[in-house]
Amino acid sequence: MEQHSQTAAGRTGATILCIEDETYLRQDIVEELSGAGYNAVGASDGLQALTLLETLRPDLILCDISMPNLDGYELLEAVRNRWPALADVPFVFLTALSQREEVINGKRAGADDYLVKPVDYDLMLASIESRLSQVQRMNALASRELDQLREALADSRTGERSGLHRVLDMLSFGVVLIGQDGVVSANRAATAMHQARDGLAIDRELRTDSAALSRELRTLLAESCALARESQEHIASLSIPRPSGRRDLLLISCALPGATEGAADEPLVVVFLSDPERRTEVPSSVLAELFDLTPTESEVARALAQGRRTEQIAEDLGVSQTTVAFHLRNLFDKTGTNRQADLVALVLTGLASIAPL
Repeated sequence: MEQHSQTAAGRTGATILCIEDETYLRQDIVEELSGAGYNAVGASDGLQALTLLETLRPDLILCDISMPNLDGYELLEAVRNRWPALADVPFVFLTALSQREEVINGKRAGADDYLVKPVDYDLMLASIESRLSQVQRMNALASRELDQLREALADSRTGERSGLHRVLDMLSFGVVLIGQDGVVSANRAATAMHQARDGLAIDRELRTDSAALSRELRTLLAESCALARESQEHIASLSIPRPSGRRDLLLISCALPGATEGAADEPLVVVFLSDPERRTEVPSSVLAELFDLTPTESEVARALAQGRRTEQIAEDLGVSQTTVAFHLRNLFDKTGTNRQADLVALVLTGLASIAPL
């Protein structure tokens, strides 16, 4: 194992784990990374990498594909299965194989990027910097959203329509805060859905026109509230049919970990309501920049946020459902989600457009 610490000014000292069975190439890569200011750690094969990962949390993993004992694909699968907490760590494949099939296999395996030998060190460093910047943007976004959510919860307890509440009212999708005794507050879009009387009612509780579906919704929200009190994350979704025949409303329930057994109006759950008839326009350029998506991946993410099903997306884009599924896997990998509901919630809460007042 080779390890070099930060040597260049201006770098954050991010830790890069390099797994390469060719000794001299591994040493060269580690030295290049070290010279660029990274904390570079080298491993000779996948088995040694697994041992290192027991105590090391890298910021990025650079891994050869063709290795004895445990190849790159097997290592990636082991990392994703054994350490879910590393799901946001970019995994970049390094290989001498440049055929299109190998690129596709690497993407399908969940790799975030793909570099070809002989190594172009300028390209390698640029790719690493880009991937780390992407993670920083996502972390910054999550931090901002958490701060805003905390402010929203504090404001909701005062009963005042604060500046943040006015921002929530400007969102083009519904936001409903749920406490232990029912609905705490609903933004303008959610209130409009209630006033439309088309499948969803919002008073002291969320109800639908179907008694059976209302019971399912109450059970879902009760479970989310219980898990919130236990500081556990939970996300679930439901489709709400509308008597008018318009496309179903999409309801996504998210527990708020860290909530306590406090006042009855303390929010425990946030519910997002998306009306596919009011197309939520998320600029593709914003999606692409934030998550490093391809144009097609951006379109698939936009379509999901609009409530489109896989077969509808395939028809809209003129591709097969298998191709859409391939893009979905890439989206899950790049956004750190693992279900469509999680991905939709991320797009809606982080990137939704602002509706006109």
